[in-house]
Amino acid sequence: MDKTEGDQATPIGYLPFRHVFYRADRIARPLTRLRVEALAPDDGWCDDPSHRDYNRQVTLPHDGRHERLWRDDHCYDLCVVLGWNDDPVIAGRGSAIFLHLPPQSGATEGCIALAEPLLRELISGSETGIEVRTD
Repeated sequence: MDKTEGDQATPIGYLPFRHVFYRADRIARPLTRLRVEALAPDDGWCDDPSHRDYNRQVTLPHDGRHERLWRDDHCYDLCVVLGWNDDPVIAGRGSAIFLHLPPQSGATEGCIALAEPLLRELISGSETGIEVRTD
């Protein structure tokens, strides 16, 4: 699949779990063998292909285009960073592919959304990633 920044498509293939973010002020710390980090109000993710921090966690304020991880909605209350375009990072190939809670609209912008009980179960087991297919 030819994935590009902003195409609102989910990459096809095996996406390894990298680490977990969660909102400690809203939910309990997830039980997982993955690295877990409590989000803070100044956490963001750079989605600016022209910036040196592209597809990386950043501290806000940030001079490149970015997404705020500390959100008013509950999408990122529990969020797994998936391994996409991160080893190495290639400008414009897509950023911020997360496994997170469902948005109110029901649609993501290329991420994968699961209900909290299912997401917790998935990351608490022996799974090391998720396979995304078209069938």
